[in-house]
Amino acid sequence: MSKLFTSLIGPRIPPEELHARRWRYLTPTVIFMAARVLLLVSIFFPYWHMELEAPQYPNGLFLTAYCNHLTGDVREIDGLNHYIGMRPLGEAAAFERAAAVWMIIAMFLLVEGAAAIHSKWAVLLALPAVTFPIGFIVDLYYWMRTFGLNLDPGAPLSSSVKPFVPTVIGEGGIGQFKTYAEFGTGYWLAVAAAALIVVGFFFHRRAYKPLFANSQPDKTQRDTGREGATR
Repeated sequence: MSKLFTSLIGPRIPPEELHARRWRYLTPTVIFMAARVLLLVSIFFPYWHMELEAPQYPNGLFLTAYCNHLTGDVREIDGLNHYIGMRPLGEAAAFERAAAVWMIIAMFLLVEGAAAIHSKWAVLLALPAVTFPIGFIVDLYYWMRTFGLNLDPGAPLSSSVKPFVPTVIGEGGIGQFKTYAEFGTGYWLAVAAAALIVVGFFFHRRAYKPLFANSQPDKTQRDTGREGATR
């Protein structure tokens, strides 16, 4: 095995070492496995909810965003947004929704690859999954801001509504409309997956750093030099 290849994937676990300290090496693998499952399951749960209160809808209107589609009172909300000059919700994050499932599957596979790499480079493979929840918030805010600050000046109520940034989380509103937004189960599953990956790397480092240090070709020479100096 070449030196470069070893430095990238890390040393393999000697059979006697694995037998003696099995759980030391299984722990990060199990944690990464749990993170992958949570990330994959998040596809089937909502990532974001919004409730809109309007005078003509006393029971409220509801919008639910999954990673790849929107459900709820989308048509009715689009109808209200039309009067203030806001674009239809379906035009927001079209690429992100089309690619979301494949992106999550890709992150699933990257975390699986990180579990098989016993060096510091494993962090790079898992980085997309760790930063995914933050990226979701940033993307959501970007589209809310883009839609809110670029209202159609020819809309029926354009003269009474100034450009604004809709509230991403919590209570907000404009004019007679009030909104309440919160993250959904899918988002919190992705957050839990990211947290598990971070914890997994703590055990990953504890398990494989000593093996990596012992695998360095010049370690024996350094140890011999220290013994000679001591004598």
